Amino acid sequence: MSSAPARRLATRRQVLAGSGATAVSIAFAGAFSELFAGTAAARGHSGYGPLVPDPDGLLDLPKGFRYRVLSREGDRLRSGEGPVPSNHDGMAAFAGHRGRVHLVRNHENRVTANIAVPAVDGLTYDPMGKGGCTALELDSCGSVLGERVAIAGTAVNCAGGRTPWNTWLTCEETEDRAGTNGYTKDHGFIFEVDGADPHRTGAVPLTAMGRFQHEAIAIDPNNGIVYETEDAFEKPFGLFYRFLPEKPLGGTGSLRAGGELQAMRVPGVPDLSVIQETGASFDRIEWVPVPDARAAGTPIRLQDFGPKGITHAQKLEGCYWGGSSVYFVSSFAQSAAGSAADHFGQVWRYEPKRRRLTLVVVFGPGTDVQLPGESPDNICLASDGGLMVCEDGNGAQHVFGVTRSGEVYAMARGRQNIGTPQEPEWGEFAGVTFAPDGGTMFVNCYTPGTTFAVTGPWR
Repeated sequence: MSSAPARRLATRRQVLAGSGATAVSIAFAGAFSELFAGTAAARGHSGYGPLVPDPDGLLDLPKGFRYRVLSREGDRLRSGEGPVPSNHDGMAAFAGHRGRVHLVRNHENRVTANIAVPAVDGLTYDPMGKGGCTALELDSCGSVLGERVAIAGTAVNCAGGRTPWNTWLTCEETEDRAGTNGYTKDHGFIFEVDGADPHRTGAVPLTAMGRFQHEAIAIDPNNGIVYETEDAFEKPFGLFYRFLPEKPLGGTGSLRAGGELQAMRVPGVPDLSVIQETGASFDRIEWVPVPDARAAGTPIRLQDFGPKGITHAQKLEGCYWGGSSVYFVSSFAQSAAGSAADHFGQVWRYEPKRRRLTLVVVFGPGTDVQLPGESPDNICLASDGGLMVCEDGNGAQHVFGVTRSGEVYAMARGRQNIGTPQEPEWGEFAGVTFAPDGGTMFVNCYTPGTTFAVTGPWR
């Protein structure tokens, strides 16, 4: 552990008034400015005002903002390939020709999913898999021009990440083998998806990048190293990985050439949850080769990494690259589930050039499930230089904005009205992303699967 003192530490609690609703709060500690290294400067604003209840009962937004439903579970795909699949999750937006935007959207479908991603010739990995991705094409005004299958026959497509050459890496959050749950092929891989031309990438597993319960990825744009999070459900929990490709930054299809998968070891720290103080940092981080990346006999997190062991963490989820560092999220840790300690959400920063790992932000605790502030999940950089965080906890679900100075504000609240007025059920948010011009925020509601486009007076 580094002996350097924690920098610019603070503990803040922002109380956000909601029009016609109980005030909501979020607690956190840490130096939020570290999250925005290399990004445009935030304006220092404290949000866009209180959330206004949506008379249609779908999405509450600040005054002046409006949403459009682009796609809903069960509607017909514009391609005619079948209905819009269930369980909308990770997503990214890419620039197209003539101001068009291509959205690539994950469907975290297990074998029990209501609506599978339709099988399409040339785009289906395992005909028994119900997961995959769909792609939407929007014109310069934001209207939907097309919606089609981008990959099918995969399983539990949770999150992923974009590549520097503008394709999407979709991640399977499962380790099911062929013969399990009716699958005909092994699952737990990453697949590359081209939203503009899906047949260009097909349905080819990137096996060298590991077979485990993938969550998200981020790529170092300087050398093409891919960082990967593992959202393992049971102890021993997941690992944080890096993949050294044989053809770094080689463009579409280059990751098929293979490479070496390594896992992060923090010397003397077998479980990241025990670190509770923001600003705590560790130098000389080690990267240990994974004995069997395809996990042919044993899941990777159970493999033998030598007498020093390896570092685990519960609920490793969101991952993104900012400035010269990669950031990753641990949504929560629970000692009752086997974690070494408890927390309500952490954000970690790894600096490759310094081989340094730092705990940047700690969320919570949440004292009431109806109050936000625990279990951060998908994250993205916002057009104003801040951060957008999808909440994946209990009770009311929000998209939170975070400014460079650490101001936290509610940007959206889901009101899917799928419960009763006394016991409402709130759909988890996922896949928050911005259009290339920064003028539209896209976000998914997980269930019932809904994709929203949010426009308004973005700074």
